[in-house]
Amino acid sequence: MRGRGRGRSLGTRLAAAVLAGGLALTGCSTGDSSAATSFNFVAPGGKTDITYTGADRQQMPEVSGEDLFDADKRISSEDFRGKVLVINIWGQWCGPCRTEAPELQDVYEQTKDDGVRVLGIDVRDFDRSAPQDFMRNRGLTYPSIYDPSGRSLIGLTGYPRNVVPSTIIVDKQGRVAAVYLRDLLASDILPVVRDLAKEPDS
Repeated sequence: MRGRGRGRSLGTRLAAAVLAGGLALTGCSTGDSSAATSFNFVAPGGKTDITYTGADRQQMPEVSGEDLFDADKRISSEDFRGKVLVINIWGQWCGPCRTEAPELQDVYEQTKDDGVRVLGIDVRDFDRSAPQDFMRNRGLTYPSIYDPSGRSLIGLTGYPRNVVPSTIIVDKQGRVAAVYLRDLLASDILPVVRDLAKEPDS
């Protein structure tokens, strides 16, 4: 499925808003590629699994924020340029995230030698210790941005930030290759990231 987001009409924006509201019921609710187009999200036909190939891949805006475990350290998606990056939006309060997080750890462990990385973005956790305990208790070793307000996601035009968990997979050139607006198993992600890891670097 393909999703160019340029020149969206008012009707399309309203449809995206309705989709975001509907999807919130199924998940937990919150709230150098100059030639590449900046990512504008549109879910074609209300799909929850969207993949982009070739010229349909758009440049992922930078997402950055405080490291969950170190308020003095900043993490940016740009730190992972040249790697396949799995960005997962989660919260310790979110039931599906409790099942999904170990699956993401499994993806990381199986593919890190192939150049795949996982980056969490923890949202709506206003007590920092709770998501820290969540990660420690599950043995999660990939980093997470601590972003209770969801501010780091503001550059994702049209993206339904109220859908948690959700996952964005970025190719080695920093372009969005897939979006999942649902919780995932390792088996959902592994074929995608392995194929992306085999793609040329530029």
